[in-house]
Amino acid sequence: MGSTFFGLEIAKSSIFTQQAALNTTGHNIANANTKGFSRQQVNMVTNRPMEAITMVRSGQPGQMGTGVQFDHIKRIREQFLDDQFRNENKFFGEWNVRKDTLDKIETVINEPSDNGLSSVMENFWNGWQELSKEPDNLTAREVVRERSLSLAESFNYTGKQLNDLTSDLTNGLGVKVTEINTFTSQIASLNSEIYRLEGLGNDANDLRDQRDIIMDDLSKDLNVTVKEDQSGFNIKIGNLDLVKGSEVSAKFTMDSLTQMYKNGEISSGEVKGLFYSRDNIVENYRTQLNAMVNTLANGEANVTLRSGTVIPEGTVLNGVTYKGTVTERTLANPLVVKVNGLNGLHELGFGLKQPLVSGIPLFETKPGFTELTATSIQVNSLIVDDVRNISSSSRTIDDGTGEKVIQGNGDLSILMSNMRSISFNFDPENSRKSILSDGTIEEFYRSVVGQFGVQSQEATRQADNQNVLVQQVDNRRSSVSGVSLDEEMANMIKYQHAYEAAARTLNAFDQMLDKVINNMGMVGR
Repeated sequence: MGSTFFGLEIAKSSIFTQQAALNTTGHNIANANTKGFSRQQVNMVTNRPMEAITMVRSGQPGQMGTGVQFDHIKRIREQFLDDQFRNENKFFGEWNVRKDTLDKIETVINEPSDNGLSSVMENFWNGWQELSKEPDNLTAREVVRERSLSLAESFNYTGKQLNDLTSDLTNGLGVKVTEINTFTSQIASLNSEIYRLEGLGNDANDLRDQRDIIMDDLSKDLNVTVKEDQSGFNIKIGNLDLVKGSEVSAKFTMDSLTQMYKNGEISSGEVKGLFYSRDNIVENYRTQLNAMVNTLANGEANVTLRSGTVIPEGTVLNGVTYKGTVTERTLANPLVVKVNGLNGLHELGFGLKQPLVSGIPLFETKPGFTELTATSIQVNSLIVDDVRNISSSSRTIDDGTGEKVIQGNGDLSILMSNMRSISFNFDPENSRKSILSDGTIEEFYRSVVGQFGVQSQEATRQADNQNVLVQQVDNRRSSVSGVSLDEEMANMIKYQHAYEAAARTLNAFDQMLDKVINNMGMVGR
């Protein structure tokens, strides 16, 4: 004889299981737009069947089914796609930082444009050309002074912007130190909580999603590796353990992060991009700019002095010291001499002031600085205070009352304007740090801008390619783990119908039992 209440238990287990499935479907729909959420699914299994219940062993084949139950709620996630995403994400982080840095440098350089450094230099050379036509005109001298000031200020601005960018990148590394330490602490805490909950037989799906989100963010910062065991995520970078179960094995400082980068243990990620951008990209442009500034002001260059040029008293050229009368210091023939940039050439000329003044460099180092760089260059204060100190003439005459500059002579102004086409030695120490070893100032600057263009193009290409790869993997991951509202609505209808059918079955058994309990045994009453 079978059990009277056997069917009730089957219907009840079906109702409970379908209700759990409906609740899980509702949870999926509610989190359809939640970042990092993995859809969940009730894992339904049949209850353990039993032998048909009779007074003696049944001779019927098979066993009686006892209904359905769910043994856990599983998270739909594919570990391979997570690993692939994090592997691509670290390279995207590195190239994205490089691209961002080069974009900022592009704004600083601002080439090609009408407001860039090349335009300022063009105006500077033209100012000297115009002065050669009217060397005694104070207005023309004012123009040269202002354009010299503009050139120096342009160098100052560019140098300051590069210094500020270096500071920003260093500050960014400090932020990353805090961020990484926060991530590792959160992952260790989640490891502990997940271990506790799952040890009690629960499914910590939502906590696992949170941990995966943090792990994705951490993978963008550093080239970490992760392995999962029963204690949770174990995270390493190189041979250094960062997280082991519920313990944070290592905390980063700025010094330790720097040392790991120098050792080559940090090979990708935003941290690598920040270090590389600061120590290579920005530093290289600063080096090139400083080389350009120092060469323009003091770099060795060969200049041809015309016959009739008067050399200032005490000047040493080609090993010869010029002194004595004007006649004794006047060149009888053209002479090729080596001068130290615009400063050295400017020192060979004479201004308008009496008594004659010579030996004044065009540019000087700002107070408080020890060497001439883009940030420290300025126009000589004597020229700023009095434009008559600008050297434009290379010829003088002694009329018996003293040496005087020949009025209207602009030989030195012509030589100064011609310096734009003179080849300089940009690497006298053969350090191989300059982009060009020799060439004109404009050629050097064009090479710097050209190098920047190539690097910027490459960084953009790499960042875009990595972004495509990351998006492709993320899309594949979303196709596996993401919530499809159409699918969830279909599931909802399916579970709803199953729930209603189970409830109807339960109602049928209830009516049968009502008949048995309340209406049987009434004969003879």
